[in-house]
Amino acid sequence: MLTAIQFHQLADMPPALTWFANIDNPQTRRAYQADLGEFMAFTGIERPEQFRIVTRAHLLAWRRDLERRTLAGATIRRKLAALSSLFDFLCEANAIAGNPVMGVKRPKMASQEGKTPAIGDHQARSLLNAPDVTTLKGRRDRAILSTLLYHGLRRAELCALVVGDIHQRRGVTHLRIHGKGGKLRYLPLHPATAEAINIYLELAGHASDVQGALFRPVSNNIRVGGTAITADGVYKMLACYAASLKIDAAGFGPHALRATAATNALEHEADIAKVQEWLGHANIATTRIYDRRKMRPEDSPTFKVNY
Repeated sequence: MLTAIQFHQLADMPPALTWFANIDNPQTRRAYQADLGEFMAFTGIERPEQFRIVTRAHLLAWRRDLERRTLAGATIRRKLAALSSLFDFLCEANAIAGNPVMGVKRPKMASQEGKTPAIGDHQARSLLNAPDVTTLKGRRDRAILSTLLYHGLRRAELCALVVGDIHQRRGVTHLRIHGKGGKLRYLPLHPATAEAINIYLELAGHASDVQGALFRPVSNNIRVGGTAITADGVYKMLACYAASLKIDAAGFGPHALRATAATNALEHEADIAKVQEWLGHANIATTRIYDRRKMRPEDSPTFKVNY
């Protein structure tokens, strides 16, 4: 129970600090902390209470400074979004009368197509066949690649999987995904992925460790209580196979496999609202970035011209 002193200390906490403590996602918290610190340094703010006197003029001056530094439009948009989130919270707490970020124009998105590349179907097949399946590492890598390409997981979601996240729901094997903001979603497990994972678990010997990490480093394989492969480990593993296959798409990485899975599903007539749920997107506009059906080269009028 709180003591009287603790109660009053919490009651006196500035709303700016309450807002920051309420951000669940650690990546968002780190990004917003950096953006907020940058704004405070620019304006000379030293105490949370000083946010109450910030005006639109301060925001316009900061935006001009960001543009002067030739930052990407998406970066400027995110920084302004961080400030807008804070001031919305201060408005709800009746700490300020209005949000000074409102009305501050943000850079337009250069394109509706995302910058993350989506590789072709033949390249995806080559990736799946690249690991040496005569080794434990090869079996693990094929299972990882299959999980990413058939289910569109984020890298962090893949690393967070435990053995017990593979389970039955209404008679169908599913993956339980621990998504952003602590949100859970359940995806039917593709038969090819199920086979790849089962073979890997049998060789690795930790199929019964239901609370343990699903995908683990092979250099120090432990049957019970082993740690998960790191996000950096997934990146390096994929980079190695991409180099061997001469996949040199700009920006290629684990997120490219998520873009590939989403693009492939949409091209094969998956409902975009279902794809949104499948990917764990909060906003369908994010999912539309992967909808490149109107941009397929084979459908271009270029190939309709006939002299």
